Amino acid sequence: MGSLQTVNELVAGSVAGAAQVIVGQPLDTIRTRAQIAPKGMFKGPMDIFLQTVRKEGILALYKGMASPLIGIAGVNSLLFAAYGASKRIISPFPDLSSKEIAAAGAMAGAINAILASPVEMFKVRMQGQYGDPSDKRLSVVAREMWSQWGFRKGVMRGYWITVAREIPAYAGFYTAFEFSKRKFSKKYGPQLPVWALLASGSCGGVAYWLSCYPLDVIKSRIQLRPIPPTGTPVQYIAREFGAILSESGVPGLFRGLSPALLRTIPAGAATFAAFELTREYLHEFTGV
Repeated sequence: MGSLQTVNELVAGSVAGAAQVIVGQPLDTIRTRAQIAPKGMFKGPMDIFLQTVRKEGILALYKGMASPLIGIAGVNSLLFAAYGASKRIISPFPDLSSKEIAAAGAMAGAINAILASPVEMFKVRMQGQYGDPSDKRLSVVAREMWSQWGFRKGVMRGYWITVAREIPAYAGFYTAFEFSKRKFSKKYGPQLPVWALLASGSCGGVAYWLSCYPLDVIKSRIQLRPIPPTGTPVQYIAREFGAILSESGVPGLFRGLSPALLRTIPAGAATFAAFELTREYLHEFTGV
C-alpha cells in the first residue's frame, strides 16, 4: 500500500514538474539573468526581457530549459515522494500541524537537493549565455564540466548552497500551500475547485522565494563562476555573500526577485494543480 502510494506520488510529481518548467521558464530566465549579469548590463527585468528578445529571439527566454525538463521529472518526483515519506515519518496522522508540515518540507528539500543541484547548475550556465556565437549547447557544457572538473566540482557544483536554499524554501513552500488548502477546504470541502488549487500553489511559490531568495542569488553566482569555489562550503558561501554586498549592497541579494515572484503565480499554480489532479486520477485508478 505504502509503496504504491509512493509510486503515485512519483508519477504525479513528474507531471507537475513538466508543467512547472513549460509555464515558468521565460520568467525564470529573466530571474537568473538579473542575478548573474554584470552590473550595468541591464536596467531591470523589463530591460532583460526586451534585450533578450531583440538580440536573441523569443526562444532565448527558454534557454536552459532542456536541463530542468530532462531532470525535472526526477527532481519533482523525488521532492513529492520525499515530502510524502517525511510526513509519514513525522506523524502517522494525516493532519499535521504547521510546524510538522514545515519540518517535513525542510526534510524533503534537503533530499531534493541531490538532484536539484546538477539540474540548476546546468540551467544557470545555459541562461548565463547571451547569444554570442561562441555560446555552447547543453551537451557541450555538460561534457566540459565533467571533463574539466569531474563530478563533485563540476556536475555537483553548488551542492551545499543548494541544500541551504532548499531547506527553508520548501519549509515555507509546503507550509503556505497546506495552509491555503485548509482554508479553502473549510469553505468548499475536501474536493477543492481547480482555481483553489491554483491559488494555493501560487501562495506556496511566493513563500518559497521569500524564504530563500538571497541564498538563491548566491547559488546562481557560485554555479556560474568559471572555476569551482575553494575552501569549505561555509567559507565560499560567505565570500560570495560578501562579494555581493560589496558590489551592490543589500539590494544585490534580491536582484531578480520580482520576476521570481511573478513566475510563481503561473508556475506554482500549474505545478500543484497538475500534481493534485494527477494524484486524484491515480487514486481513482489504483485505489490508493
